[in-house]
Amino acid sequence: MTLGVNTDGGAADLTPHPLRVSILGEVHARPFTPVSVPSRILHFAFDTSGPRAQADRANLVAFCAKRGLPAPLPGEKHHRAAFGATVLRWEQHSEFTTYTWELVSDPAGAPFLPDVASLAALMRQVAQPGPLLVAVDLHLLADAPERASPERLFDKASLAIAENADGTAVYATDFQLDPAGFVRILVSDRGLTPESAGALVQRVIEIETYRTLALLGLPEAQRLSPSIAASERRLVEVTEQMQNASDLDSNHRLLDELTALAAEVEAGAAASVFRFGASRAYEEIVEQRLATIGEKTIGSWPTWSSFLARRMKPALRTCVTIEQRQASLSLKLARAANLLRTRVDVELEQQNQELLKSMNARTRLQLRLQTTVEGLSVAAITYYVVGLFGYLVKAGHDSGRLHIEPSIVTAAFIPLAALTIWWTVRRIRKKHIAGED
Repeated sequence: MTLGVNTDGGAADLTPHPLRVSILGEVHARPFTPVSVPSRILHFAFDTSGPRAQADRANLVAFCAKRGLPAPLPGEKHHRAAFGATVLRWEQHSEFTTYTWELVSDPAGAPFLPDVASLAALMRQVAQPGPLLVAVDLHLLADAPERASPERLFDKASLAIAENADGTAVYATDFQLDPAGFVRILVSDRGLTPESAGALVQRVIEIETYRTLALLGLPEAQRLSPSIAASERRLVEVTEQMQNASDLDSNHRLLDELTALAAEVEAGAAASVFRFGASRAYEEIVEQRLATIGEKTIGSWPTWSSFLARRMKPALRTCVTIEQRQASLSLKLARAANLLRTRVDVELEQQNQELLKSMNARTRLQLRLQTTVEGLSVAAITYYVVGLFGYLVKAGHDSGRLHIEPSIVTAAFIPLAALTIWWTVRRIRKKHIAGED
């Protein structure tokens, strides 16, 4: 870090960390925006994982340029554009993007009128960035029980109603899709300021958004459940067969099967680890938003917290259970494979010992044969050397230079030749053995 010294002073003279601005800006990345009463808000969330995110940003830039509106900067994850009485809020997240349209509503109008299908045409002005995940139709109205009674607007079997902590608003929904494919939410104003109304609306919408995203793990858990159950049954069968497997071929076959099972389980775990982790994170966000609102019970109706705890928790618990079963099964397969691999290694060591014993026996036999051959070799070489020597002696006798009988000289030479050849062969053999050592 370098320090600049001048008369101004302050943190501006210090060299900042390259990520300092983005980290500090993240706190203010998605601010609450004031919302007036009454308002109609349409909220959409699209799957923009992978390359869809860049295409979505390009579509929004084109939309803003076409209407002469400021476009989001390359690094921005949040953008707000106002044209006429309509406001568009765009937010890009790690795997999804949201479009929130804020519309002015008629103060005397009935809840959820006009029909949302006519208003949803706004979203068709921007190219759809990916598959639709969430569609919310939220109506913020002044409290008027005679025309905005939740009991008449929603299905009573799944109706959830709650009052916020300071009693300035009541919000209700049945978490069901209407004929147009939207989840309807009614927020009744009992003294909200525009700022508090904007905060409450955003939190309520986030609850529905993250609730839907959290439940994306359930289909993955249901998909994996049959294969995990089959792997668990097969593991029991293999471990039972391990008790009776005594030969090396059987153990090898069981080890191959355990390895294949482990690979299948690990592949499923690798494919689902992000989805299950994301579901846990989204569930925590839902719980935090509900805790921030501070729900109060109204009559005998369940609050959003109690409703989601009863309907949403079991689904997420299934995801957690499947993830735990994956981890447990992977650990059991690893233990069984290690046990079987140890058994195979022991059997291989026994076979290697028997092979070494047979090799030692062959080596001893070879040494005996070598000794026999060595003796025969000495005798053969001695025979040839004595024969050559006999020719020399006979030639000397015939020339008159040697006056001793050749047979006597040859016979006397035999022990000397045999001893010399034996000593020479033995020395060569010792030299070779010393070189190998």
